[in-house]
Amino acid sequence: MLDSVEFMHSRRVVHRDLKLENILIDDNLNLKLADFGFACYKNIDALNSYRGTMTYMAPEIKEGKQYKGTQVDMFSIGVILFIIVQGIFPFKEARKEEYFYNLLLTGKIDTYFQKVNGTDLSDDFKDLILKFFSYDGETRPTIEQVRAHPWMQSQTFNYEATRSQMLETLAQKQ
Repeated sequence: MLDSVEFMHSRRVVHRDLKLENILIDDNLNLKLADFGFACYKNIDALNSYRGTMTYMAPEIKEGKQYKGTQVDMFSIGVILFIIVQGIFPFKEARKEEYFYNLLLTGKIDTYFQKVNGTDLSDDFKDLILKFFSYDGETRPTIEQVRAHPWMQSQTFNYEATRSQMLETLAQKQ
């Protein structure tokens, strides 16, 4: 997914509605992004329209602030990653008033991960997720920073091994 989003961003296109439902995967585990209805290619660093799906939407959109499209896409990628790893949404929505997101904003990180059954997650994963969910879009990681992050470099995440295992599982089911 990072490759697809990186390609879009390099062409100054932002999706603004990245979510699991908009990720298509073929039999060879090739990923395609779908539903570009909210995508934008003009003034992507100074947007202010209310676009996206509530549970994946960055706080600056919800608050009606001007935002950078690349930063809201990165927030959504964080939500997607959390769901893939944990099997649940990280919060209902990224608002200060929302219980789970507020735990993150107020620095109650241990309490947050206890509440979402994430105490067994690696410190590197927690660190990456916290960066994705930053309230300030300027402090969210870029794609390059995500790729260089220790969790992405660790043995916990091995793209080729995971892909091979998934392809083998798919082949057995056919």
